[in-house]
Amino acid sequence: MKQYSSVAVLAHVDAGKTTLSEAMLYTCGSIRKLGRVDNGDTFLDTDAMERARGITIFSKQAVLPLHDMEVTLLDTPGHVDFSAEMERTLQVSDYAILVVSAADGVQGHTMTLWKLLSRYHIPVFLFVNKLDQPGTDADTVYTELQGRLSGECVDFRLPHGDAFMESVAMCGEEAMEQYLQTGEVSRESIARLIRERKLFPCFFGAASKMEGVKELLEGIDTYGEPAAYHTEFGARVYKITRDPQGNRLTHMKITGGQLPVKTVITGKNRQQEEWQEKVNQ
Repeated sequence: MKQYSSVAVLAHVDAGKTTLSEAMLYTCGSIRKLGRVDNGDTFLDTDAMERARGITIFSKQAVLPLHDMEVTLLDTPGHVDFSAEMERTLQVSDYAILVVSAADGVQGHTMTLWKLLSRYHIPVFLFVNKLDQPGTDADTVYTELQGRLSGECVDFRLPHGDAFMESVAMCGEEAMEQYLQTGEVSRESIARLIRERKLFPCFFGAASKMEGVKELLEGIDTYGEPAAYHTEFGARVYKITRDPQGNRLTHMKITGGQLPVKTVITGKNRQQEEWQEKVNQ
């Protein structure tokens, strides 16, 4: 049975968020050609304004196949002017990838994103990007992540070693007990720590050179867990757009059941008044 999860990609502007999303989609075979933000030919930035300005303005979604799990990747705007668009995607995200530029380190907007992720209680994978630029150092940025974001940021470059296991064990009492008894912490325990926001895996690389992307994907595949869904139909709307013909499109995350055409759905508005509407297409 196929399992599903939604992952939002967030960053301060120019951290390489869309480039990383593009690299992830390419690595998983979802796209056949790598686009570049500078060239205005990325798969996710489709709007004319986005391609002209070289920034993401509207959140986009794409399917990322990871073995038995199908991930909906949500690429969000990094510019502070479009923060509302970004924040709407957090309401439907099971996990987040927070991208930090190694050249810039933790910025003010990075801290804002970190606080939002905490408010929505979203588990986070961190990716330190642009390590191909001169003067950048992974260890320096990692120290900054631990100091400014959380002491539970853990370097996942060398998993399964003693130093790695010790760092993981420090993130939870059960993990420490398991480590003291067996000398390691199980995959299930690490996944639970991540899900409970007691551990934040850190990956490093350069998305434009495809460095570190495979390792990040393997980390999500290994330690990310599919969302739990109910049998009864439920959904959460996070965006309204229109197609080229002007038809209204409602973007939603299905939280349970199915939604066949012609289904009559019901709900309540802010005044607690009931409404119903037929799903036509």
